[in-house]
Amino acid sequence: MKNKIDKKVIRIRAALVFLTMFVIILGCTFLVNENQKKREQLKAAYTAESTISRVEVQLNRYMAESDLVKKSIEDGLMISDAQFAQLSRLMQDEDYIIKTHEIAKDGIVSQIYPIQGNENAMGFNVLEDSERKKAALLARDSGEYTIAGPFDLVQGGTGVLLFDPVYQTDAQGNEKFWGFSILVMDWEKFIDKMELDKLEEAGYHYQIWKRGNKDDEQVVIAQCTNFKKDDTLEVACKVPNDTWYFEIIPGNGWITSMQKLWGLLISLMTAFIIMIVYLQFRMQRYREQIHETELEKAVYEAKSANEAKTRFLFNMSHDIRTPMNAIIGFAELLEKHIDERDRALDYIGKIKSSSEFLLSLINYVLETARIESGKTSLKKEVRCVSGLIESLADIFEPEVRKKGLTYSYTKDIQHDYVIGDETKVREIFINIIGNSLKYTPAGGKITIDIKELPSDRENYIAYKIVVEDTGIGMSKEYLPHIFEEFSREHTSTERKVIGTGLGLPIVKALIDLMGGTIEIESEVGKGTKTTVMIPFEIATQEQILEEQQKEKEFVPEDIKGKRILVAEDNELNAEITLTVLKEKGLLVERAANGKECVEMLKEKPVDYYDMILMDIQMPVMDGYDATARIRRMKDEEKASIPIIAMTANAFAEDRQKAISTGMNDHVAKPIDMNVLLPVIAKYIR
Repeated sequence: MKNKIDKKVIRIRAALVFLTMFVIILGCTFLVNENQKKREQLKAAYTAESTISRVEVQLNRYMAESDLVKKSIEDGLMISDAQFAQLSRLMQDEDYIIKTHEIAKDGIVSQIYPIQGNENAMGFNVLEDSERKKAALLARDSGEYTIAGPFDLVQGGTGVLLFDPVYQTDAQGNEKFWGFSILVMDWEKFIDKMELDKLEEAGYHYQIWKRGNKDDEQVVIAQCTNFKKDDTLEVACKVPNDTWYFEIIPGNGWITSMQKLWGLLISLMTAFIIMIVYLQFRMQRYREQIHETELEKAVYEAKSANEAKTRFLFNMSHDIRTPMNAIIGFAELLEKHIDERDRALDYIGKIKSSSEFLLSLINYVLETARIESGKTSLKKEVRCVSGLIESLADIFEPEVRKKGLTYSYTKDIQHDYVIGDETKVREIFINIIGNSLKYTPAGGKITIDIKELPSDRENYIAYKIVVEDTGIGMSKEYLPHIFEEFSREHTSTERKVIGTGLGLPIVKALIDLMGGTIEIESEVGKGTKTTVMIPFEIATQEQILEEQQKEKEFVPEDIKGKRILVAEDNELNAEITLTVLKEKGLLVERAANGKECVEMLKEKPVDYYDMILMDIQMPVMDGYDATARIRRMKDEEKASIPIIAMTANAFAEDRQKAISTGMNDHVAKPIDMNVLLPVIAKYIR
């Protein structure tokens, strides 16, 4: 009887142990599966946010590129149809995602590019249209650009609208709504560019939607082919002036049926070794927690990086304003005094100088990324640094006159010509002097002093440049943070001075790159003193003479009468190039794209053309493809014709790519004839 009882107890205990072990292991398996689900959801959330961030960055890029039109209108500049068309063409990317660019004064479309095929949209009032009204009013009232659509367009087809509100300031300083700058996007092309199809390739099912005009209405923005709304993860993602909802789920679910089955089998098979399983589980749990932390950190860093890029695109407009203000100001003066030859020539020279400054600034913005990636290097050019700084007065002259400032310049140097990077030196002092102008009240004083100091390095000297103003100054508490990105002691609301907080960090990075130093002294209410020390190699007399010779116009006589084929799609660029070359005695013909260039070469006799000037980015066929086809021609004479790349792609790697595709040389836009003509003379037959 007792044995029967003992056996029964053993059986019961064994059953209880087994059941306990099974429950524990099964519970652990459940936790593992839930953790797997959480990990997959975290990955999915990261994927959704990264996708929306790419969308937002791309949208911000388009708006930043169209900002010139908006700012021009806000500054009171009248933009003709031809100017609007030219600016709009410049904003087109290689994918032609931007279908049209519209200007809508008071909400009524008054200018369109391209006008062909979009005539029905002219005069359309977006503020009265039932579909577009809500988004247009939101953009107008918030002052922020807004994405809306997709809509059926009045000119035909569908598109998504980017409303960018434009405000003008009246004589009393009040902002008044002017209208909109509107970009019409080809949404299907844009979605393709965002590579949403890769989500399906990665095994995700997804849907992106937003709320419609009615509270319960859902407008689907993008969706995979076999999406089913079942246990999806919904992530709310902010886009300009709106919220998009990203629903996502792996194609096989967060946890597969096979995973569940294996959990049950493992629980049954490993119930008797609970302690070992527990230890393994705890270690696995620890590793998973580390992985989750790293993943969350990666999500945060990616989001922060995208936000920084967005701020940078919007805020860089500040740094472009200084030379643009000079160009616009002198253009207005030129218009008023066009009949006064000497004065007009002076204004033209200053417009050209400011344009060159603007170009160098744009080049530097691109170069900044290269500095961060370690790809940049200092140019070695023979330049007059003191003359360069002295010439900045032309850029700042309108603001100096407007505020009634005293602007003076002194120098004490023995070597005018040194070897250095002119673009980077120029950018340094545009920022420093520009800050003094912004923060010095009317009637104040700005002084610039340059002194030459000896250097420990042989054949080197150091320039000590001191910029001092009587501006508002800075507090001692703020000075340690002055070189931090996006750092400003006072907001634009407080001081009515617009800035990005990027200028001085850029200046510091450039000076460090040159091996120099910068010190800033400031006191609230008394002004700021900036001292810059930069070492330069002394230019030899031979180098100076060579540089001065380069500055002289060089037109080899033996190239006159030669025939050149210019492949250029941009009408304005083509007109300038053809006119200047004709003035130099050359015979010039134009092809509107690469395909036309190849066909014109084929049709003409062997010795008809002496050279081809080839743009790179052209419709129908680009310059690279056109060059490759020419080099493959059966006629060896035509196949070997000199081809010079003439493009805005100005970096060293761009030149290398041009050479590798079969071109003979590379000249960067905007074209400097003192550079182009010697290159033509070098290769012409």
